[in-house]
Formats: sequence, C-alpha cells, structure tokens
Amino acid sequence: MDILLIAGLWLHGSAWDEVAPELEALGHRPVPLTLPGQGDGSASATLDDQVAAVLAAVDSASGKPMVVGHSAAATLAWLAADARPEQVAKVAMIGGWPSGDGEPYADFFETKDGVLPFPGWGEFEGPDSADLDEEAKRNIASAAIPVPEGVTKGVVRLADERRFDVPVVFVCPEFTRAQAQEWFATGKLPELSQAKHLELVDIDSGHWPMFSKPAELAQLLDAAAVEE
Repeated sequence: MDILLIAGLWLHGSAWDEVAPELEALGHRPVPLTLPGQGDGSASATLDDQVAAVLAAVDSASGKPMVVGHSAAATLAWLAADARPEQVAKVAMIGGWPSGDGEPYADFFETKDGVLPFPGWGEFEGPDSADLDEEAKRNIASAAIPVPEGVTKGVVRLADERRFDVPVVFVCPEFTRAQAQEWFATGKLPELSQAKHLELVDIDSGHWPMFSKPAELAQLLDAAAVEE
C-alpha cells in the first residue's frame, strides 16, 4: 500500500527517514511529504497550499493510500479524507487530532515576523519529550523550519460528511488510549467522535515516535494498513 507520511509543525519530509525503510521492508511504498513552507523555501505558503500538496499526493498514489498525519498534520490528513473520501483508504493520526470546520489550523504559539518558529523544548517538557536524549533534541531543534503564519492561522474548511466513513487509527504516544477515550466521552474531540470506524492504539513513546521509535511506529502503521 502507498502510505503518505505528513509530519507536523517545523518538520521536513526527512523526519520520516528512519520510518520509511522499515515500511518498505514490510512491503509498502512510503511517500514522505515535504510541505510548502516547511522545506521548499516558501515563506508565503498558506494552509491551502499545504492541503493542495497533500491532495496531489493522494491523486498520484497507486490505489487507495493510507494518509498519516503527525501532530498538527492530523488535520491535513483529515482534510484529505474530507476532499477525497472515496480515494483515501484510511487515516492514521499520530499524537494529534483534527481541528474542526472554521477553526485555525495550528494557532498554538506566538508568531514572529510572519512565521511560527520552534518555541524551544521548554514547551514540551514531560511526556512529550521524555524519550528524547539531548542529542536528539539538538538535532530536531536545529533542523526545525519556521512555519509561515499563512499556514498556522489558516482556517480549516470541512464540507463532506463522507469523511466520517473513512477508517481512522488514532495513535496514542505521549497520552494513553484511556486518556483519549475520556476526551471522546467528554466531547473534546468532536470530529473523531463522529468517525464510524475508529481504532485507538498505544505506542510507548513521546510526541515524536518517528525519531525515538521508528521501527515500532512502522510496525503499527503496517498493522493498520494490513487490516485495511
């Protein structure tokens, strides 16, 4: 199966460098995406540009792909399901969930000079980064790409309720399935609460398992793809 890999904020397609070979060995065709404004040198990129790049990858896939969104990019994966509900086989969300219609894409931190720079590890102390050593943190921070404000503050537009028919696997890294189930029960994840085929799976990692547990993450994605 083609597996489209979309990393979250500040990350280039190379974030999947250790995951992709594992997926290939398991018989899949991994397609890491480098998003507009996150590696192509475009400081004027918008959320629409990123969505267009994801949809182009869906349209170019061999058969129906599984679309994987990490962190904020869970929304991009969900937007692909909304725009191509009959072409997306499954959506996998790693450590993130989709924003709703009319909400900003990722307006989490203060932007500076039109971009959102990596805010530093102080914002991610605790379970998010506990499995990363100091070298890994330095490498991630030094490679972090400031994300254009046109992306982070872009407004999410969802229109096709057939997205709820697309199977979703919700990967729980720095939080547990039990915590996620509580969020569902209390209405904190309204988009996913309406998904008709939802599976929750744990991975023993922090927020960035593609760096700390690439083989385990690949095996989890393989299991999701095989189920499909």
